[in-house]
Amino acid sequence: MDRKRILITGAAGFLGSHLCDRFIKEGYHVIGMDNLITGDLKNIEHLFRLEQFEFYHHDVTKFIHVPGRLDYILHFASPASPIDYLKIPIQTLKVGAHGTHNCLGLAKAKGARILVASTSEVYGDPLVHPQTEEYWGNVNPVGPRGVYDEAKRFMESITMAYNRFHGVETRIIRIFNTYGPRMRLNDGRALPAFIGQALRGEDLTVFGDGSQTRSFCYVDDLVEGIYRLLMSDYDLPVNIGNPAEITLKEFAEEVIKLTGTEQKIVYKPLPVDDPKQRKPDITKARDILGWEPNVARSEGLKITYDYFKNLPPEEWVKQPKEFVSLK
Repeated sequence: MDRKRILITGAAGFLGSHLCDRFIKEGYHVIGMDNLITGDLKNIEHLFRLEQFEFYHHDVTKFIHVPGRLDYILHFASPASPIDYLKIPIQTLKVGAHGTHNCLGLAKAKGARILVASTSEVYGDPLVHPQTEEYWGNVNPVGPRGVYDEAKRFMESITMAYNRFHGVETRIIRIFNTYGPRMRLNDGRALPAFIGQALRGEDLTVFGDGSQTRSFCYVDDLVEGIYRLLMSDYDLPVNIGNPAEITLKEFAEEVIKLTGTEQKIVYKPLPVDDPKQRKPDITKARDILGWEPNVARSEGLKITYDYFKNLPPEEWVKQPKEFVSLK
């Protein structure tokens, strides 16, 4: 059987591993690539026995060689939580810049269609609410978070340049807050942090007064949106996320209710340039892709909590990854 071949960078990460699962299920030959700086082989170890899956331990900021035909590329390699990109800012910039450049060069050489993973962070701390794809954003390029935001903005820019100048078939997705199994409990983002604290019997930490909002999309819904965008004919950015907005204080209360614990909420100072609000306008996704989220937050949260609860308790107390001698 002549399977279509797809390269997925960041394959051992949260989103990348779910994408590997989806494309295996769709009958593709999946080539996973990851340097395991924030990814974890445990996320994809169940795929190693399959003949239609192969894995390259490789850093995409270096030249990428994949022998044979390639039909599609999904570029999902990047640190994706503030705790990571504050510790490894230069790698974050390089994977968004050099990594994207290498993936686009590979797509051009192979005649492959490429989808790059951008983010709602390109909107920065938005002054427009909800955020449409036409909004150019409010980003601080020299703030500590700017390394991620600007890497992704450059990614979008070079992707459109390859589309217009070289005729490469490109797709750009702007991903809003996503959650589900295989997130790292210690990655510093609100949802895994709350669940981790609840499992350990700690009080839940909310930064600021908890009035800042987020919109959480369950991972299966996001993967469906990615799949539909890749298969579409639309080459400008598309927001994929769940517009059901909630304050972080309300969200912490939901987690406490779900876990049936007695913890209280403690408040700490807000980090620099933390966005005050996040809510996608998904009109384009609805109109162009026929996509909208199906999994309610209550349902997705329960699946995610059960996943973490069934991990060995030592996983609940793991400290955030330390990165050494990385230049």
